[in-house]
Amino acid sequence: MQNHLRTFMLLAALTALFVGIGYLIGGATGMAIALAIAVAMNFFSYWNSDKIVLRMYGARQIEPGVSDPLLRNYLNDVYELADRGGIPRPKVYVMESEQPNAFATGRNPENAAVAATVGLLRMLDRREIRGVMAHELAHVKNRDTLTMTITATIAGAISSLANFALFFGGNDRERPGGIIGTIALMVLAPMAAALVQMAISRGREYEADKGGAEISGDPQALASALQKIEAYAHGIVNVTAERNPATGQMFIINPLSGHGADNLFSTHPSTSNRVAALMKLVGGGGGGAARRNAPIVTGGGRWGGTAVPTTDPAPKSGPWNS
Repeated sequence: MQNHLRTFMLLAALTALFVGIGYLIGGATGMAIALAIAVAMNFFSYWNSDKIVLRMYGARQIEPGVSDPLLRNYLNDVYELADRGGIPRPKVYVMESEQPNAFATGRNPENAAVAATVGLLRMLDRREIRGVMAHELAHVKNRDTLTMTITATIAGAISSLANFALFFGGNDRERPGGIIGTIALMVLAPMAAALVQMAISRGREYEADKGGAEISGDPQALASALQKIEAYAHGIVNVTAERNPATGQMFIINPLSGHGADNLFSTHPSTSNRVAALMKLVGGGGGGAARRNAPIVTGGGRWGGTAVPTTDPAPKSGPWNS
């Protein structure tokens, strides 16, 4: 409850920032217009945010009965993990990007979707893919998906509005702060929006790591996947994410180039911190769940061979259950 209250307060701060920018640009009239736009954006995002982001990344839905064995395993594993997590089965998508990554979206668990890149399905073994998708399903279960997509929408709008501040409103005397205030606004407003966005995102990632480990019963698989994704992602540019940086916080690992460690300007906790937290869960009783058969290479699929472990029945209890 405390985490949800904190997120609500941060979202309110982000909306207030957007309205405040409207006031600084156009006075009381600008504030009223910005408030109306913010309300409309939140309403529109509630109903359409998932469609917007999936279309933005060119995601393609995977249907039951797909012939590709790689996609079939991916779909079946997501369905199984959703059943184990006690949530409705989401729509499952694949994105044509070589950068290994994944995200979840949707306004609630009943209307959720998860998406993984072809790079993730190709570079990770099946056990690690399950760990990643369990993390995304934890976001769905925690109802983080709506929060993250609305946050991305408002943060992007703040950056755009600030960048065009010089072209809105009347003359300099009519703008509070004048031309100097407007220039400062163009620089500081996107930074403030990013700080709020990052504060929301980082806490959610830790919670989703823990929740994903509970769903899969295999925290070590997620820890291994996070390390691999970060290593591969550093060398592969996600063009769509670079063009729409406000959506970067939706992914399991920051898709943007040049991101740093666990600091004020990071949308994600450092991978080393996340791995350390997950390995503590292994030591706390999840290690048995993580001991699976070694991966074997299976061919097939439009992307060629991939390391897929033999699957044994997944344990019924998570690392915190006995």
